Amino acid sequence: MKSTIAKPASGTRYRMLFMVFFSVVINYMDRSNISIAAFAISEDLALSSVQMGLIFSAFAWTYAGLQIPGGMLVDKVRPRILYTFMMALWSIATLIQGFASSLLTFIGIRASMGVFEAPSYPANNRIVTSWFPEKERASAIAVYTSGQYIGLAFLTPTLVAIQDALGWRGLFIVSGIVGLLWAVVWYMFYRDPARHQTVSQSELDYISEGGGLIGMGTRESDRKKINWADFGQAFRYRKLWGIYIGQFCIGSLVIFFLTWFPTYLVKYRGMDFLESGFLASIPFLAAFVGVLLSGFLSDFLLKRGFSAEVARKAPVLFGMLLSVSIIGANYAESNWLIIACLAVAFFGNGLASITWVFVSSIAPQRLIGLIGGVFNLMGGLSAVVIPLVIGVLVEGGDFRPALFFIGMLALLGFFSYVFLVGKVQRITS
Repeated sequence: MKSTIAKPASGTRYRMLFMVFFSVVINYMDRSNISIAAFAISEDLALSSVQMGLIFSAFAWTYAGLQIPGGMLVDKVRPRILYTFMMALWSIATLIQGFASSLLTFIGIRASMGVFEAPSYPANNRIVTSWFPEKERASAIAVYTSGQYIGLAFLTPTLVAIQDALGWRGLFIVSGIVGLLWAVVWYMFYRDPARHQTVSQSELDYISEGGGLIGMGTRESDRKKINWADFGQAFRYRKLWGIYIGQFCIGSLVIFFLTWFPTYLVKYRGMDFLESGFLASIPFLAAFVGVLLSGFLSDFLLKRGFSAEVARKAPVLFGMLLSVSIIGANYAESNWLIIACLAVAFFGNGLASITWVFVSSIAPQRLIGLIGGVFNLMGGLSAVVIPLVIGVLVEGGDFRPALFFIGMLALLGFFSYVFLVGKVQRITS
């Protein structure tokens, strides 16, 4: 049904979206700086590839395991309060990594970061679902999701330079301080739509009529305790399993870039450390372009009358097929050809990364946080499995089996969306 309310001149929702975007940049900086420091850490502490795989995956042990409780927390605690506390705590943990000196210490700190970051993406999804109408939601999700790519694209050379100047310990300390400062900014300026003092009534009407849930968390039904039947709703439907499996597969390529990618370039492809910082930014830029193109294209198709199945699924399916091209790096010889194969694959991953729109569109309204938690749990499981599997696959000094493995997972994700995800419509419960 076409909206009868004109698009408002005020843009408070865009300011809130920028805050989410920058929070995602901070989030992924603190997740991925371990990949920049990994080569130096492994040399300083004499750690093997399998031990580094344990450090890489330790974050995901708790992050994945706490997605459902984290999603439930998102349904009960306002994002202003929840985000402030979790950002401050994960930033402190990031800073403390600068003083770690053993395998067990790193594992413990990385696991604690997983605890504190667990509610972050369900919270992002709740914020966008409350601040944006349906026809703008894929674009909004694309914008905040792009934070993980654009942040890493521009921050990777910066983080490499910081480590080159201050060492890997200084890298963690600087990253932690930045996150603590942003936690203060978030508390000062973020508000939900129903509590924001500067949002206009016309903008609230525009969001609400377009399907935005501006009163999320304020109704009595939203405050009901979640019971075992609600958990059943999260695992009952084939279409939900389709997006869960797809998220695991999409996450697998992301996790490679967040963990093993710099080590792959330096150790297994023989690139210079500083040169690798520049080259490593190219696939992240490609992913950034992909995710923005995907979100705006998806909303454009929806506004032009295409069905939700076409508008939402087409970028995801095409993107997952492109991600299979990561296997091409196994047959490339020059550094630029290697980066080109990886950039095409990560561009495809960016195209496929608007999958949170399916949570916003499919999940029962009062269980968006819970369904988002399960959805992100599946993505988090890839962060548990993939670093360890890669560590085992490359133990003999050959990285080719690892890239083939990741490419096949991208293909599995494609088939999951083709055969399991049906009509895109909200489940009523």
